[in-house]
Amino acid sequence: MPNQVIAAVKEVGHRVVDGYAELLRMPNTARFATGAVIASMPAPMVGMTITIAVQHNYGSYSLAGALTAIQAISMAIASPLIGKLVDKFGQKQTAVPTIIIWLLAAASLITAITLNAPVWVLYCLTPLMAAIPPWGAMSRHRWTTLLKGDHIRTERALSLCGVFDEAMWVVGNPLASILAVYSGIVAFAFTGLCVVVGAIMFLGALGTEPPSQTDLARKEGITRKEYRRRQAALQASLQGEKRKSTFWSAGLIAVCVTWFGLGAFQSAASISIISFATEQNMKQMTGFVFACFSFSSLIGALFYGAKSWSTPLWKRFYFCLVVVNLGIASFLFAHNLWTIMAIYLIIGICQSPTWINGNQLMLHLVPPIRFTEGMSWLNAMNAIGSSAGSAIAGIFIDSYGSRGGFAVVSTLALTSLAIAFVGLRQIRASTEQPDLTLMSR
Repeated sequence: MPNQVIAAVKEVGHRVVDGYAELLRMPNTARFATGAVIASMPAPMVGMTITIAVQHNYGSYSLAGALTAIQAISMAIASPLIGKLVDKFGQKQTAVPTIIIWLLAAASLITAITLNAPVWVLYCLTPLMAAIPPWGAMSRHRWTTLLKGDHIRTERALSLCGVFDEAMWVVGNPLASILAVYSGIVAFAFTGLCVVVGAIMFLGALGTEPPSQTDLARKEGITRKEYRRRQAALQASLQGEKRKSTFWSAGLIAVCVTWFGLGAFQSAASISIISFATEQNMKQMTGFVFACFSFSSLIGALFYGAKSWSTPLWKRFYFCLVVVNLGIASFLFAHNLWTIMAIYLIIGICQSPTWINGNQLMLHLVPPIRFTEGMSWLNAMNAIGSSAGSAIAGIFIDSYGSRGGFAVVSTLALTSLAIAFVGLRQIRASTEQPDLTLMSR
């Protein structure tokens, strides 16, 4: 029996390593996949750096919280707009000026914080920190374009993106806290270096960039508007629709609403855990609790992509959603931080697969020429939900302590799950439609 177990583990290990290694051996894929992760470091680092630097220089957590909220909301608004520009004009054409704006904004903001500039200056500069290209969405667009029609390898590539994303968060949060405590300038300088190095790697991966709407329309000798109209008609014919196909289909709306709820209860859980740990004099352990969730999620992504699934996508989507939602809702009944940590380790296995399934749903919901925009909307709805969840939980924590926060978490998680099941028919129907990457074949 032990030999059989060892053999089974080795087989799974070989499948995991060989499957992902095959993807990364494709020309320039390792370069753009790694570059996307490095360039995305502002996501886990900027909020933490602003919080620590502002608290150190201004002595105000409320100001720090307000600025990070402004940055999160600004990113939620800007992300779909930047994604739309990427699809229209191309990744390189949009990313380069966006990066320049971000670097100037970052330099100005940290200078203002260091010099204790008037608060209104910080409020003016912080929204400009949202000028970040959607590296994750652009990386996924490259994979889906390179692997169009190959469902197994596409799913594996999206899982690989999930592994890289989780690794970024595992490293980014503690790194930001260490650097920002030492110096806000050093933390921002390091983040800016990551943006530049990652961008050079990503944008320099020749032969992997998907053609933009402008490129495709020019090739056909027509305008972008005419090309989009033609693609909409093709989408309708592939999906067997008699009506005119629109970007905002019922399935897309259902997924975006689900992602809003996912962001709301997960962010409410985070702030409630911090409050709970503080009450138990274990605040120093909160980083480890979140790291357990990220690590478990990373393992889930790694093994999820290694398996060739025969179960329908919509069933996998709802199974993972149920595990995550009910698991986090159960925090209300936890009596100590170790219980929460154990729950996170268990349900974290389904966290990344939930996102991977959502990414795959987008392949059925939006045409390739608008994939980056679609993914950006998904992330934006999650970010808006996160801001709302934190705000609601914070009010109840101030009044009733961590138990009030966990009551909000449970309510949001169960409500989110109920809303997700309201969209079951639309989401199931969308998975039964053809993969829209076929439109570019």
